[in-house]
Amino acid sequence: DFKATYIEAVRERYHRSRKSEKSAILDEICSILGLSRKHAIKMVSQGYKKGPKASGRTKQYSDEAVIHLKKLWHIMGRINSKKMVAAFPFWLDFYEHKDFNDQIKTEILSMSHSTIDRYLTKYRSQFARSKRTGTKRAKRYLQEIPLKDLGSKAKKPGHFQADTVAHCGTSLSGTFIWTLTMTDEATGWTENRACFGKHHRSIIPAFDSIIRKLPYKPYCINTDNGTEFMNENLHEYLSEERKIELTRSRAYRKNDNAYAEQKNFTHVREVFGYRRYDKQELVFVMNNIYMNYFNLLANFFIPQAKAIEVKRVGSKYKRKYDKPKTPYQRLLDSGTLSAYEKSKLEEVYLSLNPITLRKELNLELRKFNKILTGKLKYRYQFAA
Repeated sequence: DFKATYIEAVRERYHRSRKSEKSAILDEICSILGLSRKHAIKMVSQGYKKGPKASGRTKQYSDEAVIHLKKLWHIMGRINSKKMVAAFPFWLDFYEHKDFNDQIKTEILSMSHSTIDRYLTKYRSQFARSKRTGTKRAKRYLQEIPLKDLGSKAKKPGHFQADTVAHCGTSLSGTFIWTLTMTDEATGWTENRACFGKHHRSIIPAFDSIIRKLPYKPYCINTDNGTEFMNENLHEYLSEERKIELTRSRAYRKNDNAYAEQKNFTHVREVFGYRRYDKQELVFVMNNIYMNYFNLLANFFIPQAKAIEVKRVGSKYKRKYDKPKTPYQRLLDSGTLSAYEKSKLEEVYLSLNPITLRKELNLELRKFNKILTGKLKYRYQFAA
């Protein structure tokens, strides 16, 4: 067949030629064979490249990089993609796996948050939770404890928000464990303590443990209107003994205490879930997990994004966030720490390994679940 023989003879010359030369060759084919230009292009292109051409965008990241990305998402506590991008530089130095190499590390470090979302969206869809509250309003101290100034924003570390989370399962009856959460508005530094019941004999030691553990002095604590906070004993302890100002939020307005409220999920529910814990010995196990594993991991190695601008557009709010940073980084950047406080904090940071902390945290949580099911007897010797 003259047409097939001619196209076969011209094809190699066409693909090796420059653009201007290709145009001349196509003119030649069209005039000799009487073909349209598009038909001529298809004829000289057909069979030149071996194998079918894949549709869609060119694959940029290897399957191995995606596998390690999923593993890192679990190790890093299933944080969002923007926080992962900010955390990768100081997590990947500690990440060790037999299949992990410098090429995969470079691929992961080059991923944007939208790329991470694209790879993880379907994978994330397996995990979900629900909500419950046990807050009761205390009317007696509403006049004595002032409302927080609604227009104020903490510009330096030390202004904390506090809230409690009920580990009551499906019933609020009886006595069970509560978790006290304290979060710094400026830095996001968060400490948690478990306590048995909401009586001041349990809540005050939890506050005391947190305040003693903090790397800097708090000057104000804002709470909701619950009975655990609106009482004479706590007011006397914070205001008179510790010289810390106590303020309160408006009733039924959770956004007034938003920093602590959001940590109730990320720092409490995602760690201990929604089950009922009504054995007093579990308080010491939970505080061991909070103090020696989870709070260290969250404060030193988990970046947090902070809203720097909120605009109302119609019926919706549009928020602008800053670059995610860890509470430790925000605290150092604040410039409020003394040289001694800064050196002590850096000493703690250098002694930690986030991968090891995560593995040890998972082991402690497995022990905790075994204690709950009776498979492991309580042997902890830990003082909250």
